[in-house]
Amino acid sequence: MIRAIFFSIFDVHEGPKVLHQVPADSIAPSNKSSQTPLLHFPSVSSYIIPRPEYCSKLITFCTPAHRVLCQPVCLHSSTYPRNAYTFSIALVLDASTPFASYATVTLKLASLLQTLEEQSRFLSRDTSAPNTGKIYALCEILLEDLNNYCESMIPIDDSNTLNIKLFPTYPPPPPLFPHHVPLSTVRLEILTDPNWDLTMLRVLPHINGINSVKQISLLADADYKLVRKAIEHLLYYGCLLLLDIFSFSASYASTAELASFVEDTDMQEECAAYVAVPPVLSNSKASQSDPISGFQLVELYLKLRQGQTVKSFYVDNVEIVDRIDIRRFITFGVIKGFLYRVHRYAIATSQTSRRKREHKVKSKQKADEPTAAESQIDATESERHQLQMEKFLDGTHCFDEICTELMIGERELMRRLKAFGDVQIICR
Repeated sequence: MIRAIFFSIFDVHEGPKVLHQVPADSIAPSNKSSQTPLLHFPSVSSYIIPRPEYCSKLITFCTPAHRVLCQPVCLHSSTYPRNAYTFSIALVLDASTPFASYATVTLKLASLLQTLEEQSRFLSRDTSAPNTGKIYALCEILLEDLNNYCESMIPIDDSNTLNIKLFPTYPPPPPLFPHHVPLSTVRLEILTDPNWDLTMLRVLPHINGINSVKQISLLADADYKLVRKAIEHLLYYGCLLLLDIFSFSASYASTAELASFVEDTDMQEECAAYVAVPPVLSNSKASQSDPISGFQLVELYLKLRQGQTVKSFYVDNVEIVDRIDIRRFITFGVIKGFLYRVHRYAIATSQTSRRKREHKVKSKQKADEPTAAESQIDATESERHQLQMEKFLDGTHCFDEICTELMIGERELMRRLKAFGDVQIICR
């Protein structure tokens, strides 16, 4: 929130001076005012109206309670006293307020006022008393509009209009990996514009909460790096959430946040509507006549635990689970934060495993020599698979990541891990 806006100049007789301030007496109070100023102007005047070499640069500094942003401007001309005119319009914010979007506003204000001064001496010819006139009105409207509406449109004269908007600043998006699955939180087809980036337009149809980032790049026939940038852009603006690849061999467990779901009947109704199987897609008469209750949903979520796959969970509760979309059931819990994915990681525990593998390959080559070419091809392919696996066996790469990077299924991954040698699988 903007606490104050003030306009100051370098007066040839008095030095740095505040001409206009909104609210009144917020920066340089009059002698009759008992109000405490937001900052002591004489102490910071050298930053507001600095030496010429520091002009035309964004300056920001903090006091114990506030942050000041300004861009001083120094114009040189023989028409000015001392052949120069220096001014600055500054914004005062709370010290804790993110200031990135306000910096853009400050730069645009300084640029506009400089243009107006160069065109028509809009600033230097203003003889209005302090806290009156067009410049004061500009500061007053700007403060009110930006604080209330985050945008402002102010006519300056017949040829110039000030248009400013505060764009929100979001935290950087979470790290994005090829095995992550983006799920849209808004209706992207409504936001789509034909003038959007071409890669973005090719990516959007494949964002469905099922395809991973790597799969999306393949389906869209687009470069992975460009696809990743497009998805990161949507993540930044909160249009997407990141999920794990859904698989019946995956394992999920509940968190302490499940207690909030147990007590919140509205969330239970929301979940029931989200996971319900449409009647046209259901072959069960019970699922059409008896929608799943909140109690049954809570009971199902409580049965999810480490060491139990989604497949075994489905088999154990088939009468109830058959009435819902199991993928949506898992996704809802992950989105709300009361379910988490139990990932599996592989660690090579033997330091001599590579030498053992090389010895095994050489022994096979000597034992089976129907054709030297076929043996060499098999040995080369086996060695290539083992070398590919080696960099993933340090305990920091989950099965989803390994399968996505190598473009293989989990069954093939387990086969390669067994062929690799002494490998331990951990769940966390």
